[in-house]
Amino acid sequence: MIRLIGYFFGVGVFLLLGAAVAVAIYIGAVTKDLPDYEVLAKYAPPVTTRFHAGNGALMAEYARERRLYLPIQAIPDRVKAAFISAEDKNFYQHPGIDVTGLARAIAVNIQNMGSGRRPVGASTITQQVAKNFLLSSDQTIDRKIKEAILSFRIEQAYSKDRILELYLNEIFFGLNAYGVAGAALTYFDKSVTELTIAESAYLAALPKGPANYHPFRKTEAAIERRNWVIDRMVENGYVTKTDGEEAKQQPLGVTPRRGGAHLFASDYFAEEVRRQIIQKYGDNALYEGGLSVRTSLDPQMQVVARKALQQGLVSYDERRGFHGPIDTIEIGGDWGVPLSKIAALGDVPEWKLAVVLSVDGEGAVIGLDPEKQASGKIVAERITGHIAAKNMEWAYRSARRDRKNAKSPEGVFGPGDVVYVEPLEGEKAEYRLRQPPKVQGGLVAMDPHTGRVLAMVGGFSYAQSEFNRATQAMRQPGSSFKPFVYAAALDNGYTPASVILDAPIEIVSGGQVWRPENYGGGSAGPSTLRLGIEKSRNLMTVRLANDMGMNLVAEYAERFGIYDKMQPLLSMSLGSGETTVLRLVSAYSVLANGGKQIKPSLIDRIQDRYGKTIFRHEDRTCDNCNANDWAEQDEPVLNDNREQVLDPMTAYQITSMMEGVVARGTAAGKIKLDRPVAGKTGTTNDEKDAWFVGYTPDLVAGLYLGFDDPAPLGRGATGGGLAAPVFNAFMQEAVKGTRPGKFVVPEGMSLIPVNRKTGMAAFEGEPDTIIEAFKPGTGPAESFSVIGDLDEYAPPEEILRNSPQANQAVTSGSNGLF
Repeated sequence: MIRLIGYFFGVGVFLLLGAAVAVAIYIGAVTKDLPDYEVLAKYAPPVTTRFHAGNGALMAEYARERRLYLPIQAIPDRVKAAFISAEDKNFYQHPGIDVTGLARAIAVNIQNMGSGRRPVGASTITQQVAKNFLLSSDQTIDRKIKEAILSFRIEQAYSKDRILELYLNEIFFGLNAYGVAGAALTYFDKSVTELTIAESAYLAALPKGPANYHPFRKTEAAIERRNWVIDRMVENGYVTKTDGEEAKQQPLGVTPRRGGAHLFASDYFAEEVRRQIIQKYGDNALYEGGLSVRTSLDPQMQVVARKALQQGLVSYDERRGFHGPIDTIEIGGDWGVPLSKIAALGDVPEWKLAVVLSVDGEGAVIGLDPEKQASGKIVAERITGHIAAKNMEWAYRSARRDRKNAKSPEGVFGPGDVVYVEPLEGEKAEYRLRQPPKVQGGLVAMDPHTGRVLAMVGGFSYAQSEFNRATQAMRQPGSSFKPFVYAAALDNGYTPASVILDAPIEIVSGGQVWRPENYGGGSAGPSTLRLGIEKSRNLMTVRLANDMGMNLVAEYAERFGIYDKMQPLLSMSLGSGETTVLRLVSAYSVLANGGKQIKPSLIDRIQDRYGKTIFRHEDRTCDNCNANDWAEQDEPVLNDNREQVLDPMTAYQITSMMEGVVARGTAAGKIKLDRPVAGKTGTTNDEKDAWFVGYTPDLVAGLYLGFDDPAPLGRGATGGGLAAPVFNAFMQEAVKGTRPGKFVVPEGMSLIPVNRKTGMAAFEGEPDTIIEAFKPGTGPAESFSVIGDLDEYAPPEEILRNSPQANQAVTSGSNGLF
């Protein structure tokens, strides 16, 4: 008997040894190709790139996986407690595998055999880290064994806090949110530190199956799972029973956060920055690199710029008449449903979509677009309003050739027509008829001393059209280019008092005859450069460019960055080439800052995911700027190493002449600011574009208005009439509350009174004089000299009769030098 027992014992030992060897061989084979867990030390997941405005406000976010990486120290204890309670309550006690939980899961699975239920898992947080980072999600024994082995190794190599940090930053929560910080923003528009117990518990419920606990499609299941997590938090001692019960009574409160631009009116600006980041660093850096981009955007100025341009576009468009309804829907049943399906302009919140329910001679009853819940469903309430006849009179005129002008609201639209309306302040349920304009435009505002773009508007609405007319639209600047023709002249021997003949001229080239004309026709005879730019005389500009040579003009245009390569054709002197608003505003900034080169920038600084600065726009240096305290040392000096592309004296002369444009010229009466301002209007052939670019000592702004498919704006639609009022509306708000500055006269310049017409020195008490700025070695002409052919022009006896130099000769000059 004893021998038999011994026999069986020996067989058993042999079998055990054999099984052990087999297990060892199996484990050896399984572990042979195990991934290297040390890669966790270099974990760098895709992270959201964030754009910030100049004041630090969040402007936009871009990501393929919405994730913000947070160190474990930045995650509140209640959030960690929620996930530990939901996923692995013994996390801080087990060595990587929870034996108790595993045994419980095995027992449950044995009971569920044959029921068709999915096997219950018992993965710890460490095992989930091993699976998510190093393994696949295959439901196989091999994968589970590998997972267990890796979990032991990970526990030996990393601290519990590091493992939990990896887990909380990697897991998927649904709605394209990854990591707990990204989920907090996506689901609740909050930072992790602001999450309540209920919100923390709901996020902890999601990793098991985000689709199973969708906040809107599976609301009941989501609340049930969230409450289960809260109970586990109470059971584990992380939350008191009272706080737990209170948290369970709260609604989910999910308010999904939209992607793209978050700062009001910043869509065009954000999209331009996005394009520049992709161009500089590529797609992956933008959508996965976790860059922190500090832009130059001034949010308050951006709102002002948007409002000014929109009002200018709408004002012009309404004068042209009504285009017709947006759409037409059936109103026999619940009109709110079909109305809600029409896409509205989301970035024009002042306007509402509405459907006409009835119309008569007194006005129209309208039904407003129903509000939408966070889930996307429309509310049950239907709100109506009224458009009085007086608030839609502009629409009586039809902009469509196939429709006659109306005499009452009944001729404008009918029941079922969908239109835009705007509520009237102080009048309940009363609205004004609106329509998205067909005319478009672009506006840019810039700091002339740094090149920082402070505001940019690329059109009426980004939702209507993503095309950025401030940076992408190539338009003819027209007369707004002329200051650079005059700058070239002043830099090469001419003075503001040089006289040019304003009279008809013929240019023969290649067998073709070109006869340029002044806007509105006519001519003024011999006139100074100042008068030529103030009154925007085309004939004088062509003569001046012809006298200098267009090669010189082209060189200056390229130096200022208006064109990359300008053809030296005389017609280009009148702004017939194509450029962008941003380029032209940058060129005017050179005039405003005294001739220093400008590199326009929408980006101040870029930092990588680790906080290292990889780009900075400001390349000026400041020695001794960082001092711990003041020891009576001199004020630090900012070393400006930018290239001087224009003589500061020339820049001041042009500025002074363009102050005259605002005071007496083509923009007279349109610009009303409490400080010095210079600028120039621009109107292209057939009034297809209307421009105004101007500046104060510390702010430059420019804009154009025109159709995307260039077409005449209408007779009289000039830069002074259309664009200058928009500039004025913007600048009045933009400079409000700032200290007025003055244009600084460079040292060495002489300020001499001259006759406005002859450009010669004025005697004391002479009427029609102006103080003109002259460079050293120059001054008013001693004799009346005219650039241009006087043979076909009557001698200016009247001019000479009123001048003390009446006995001096009238000459016809070709070089304008004195």
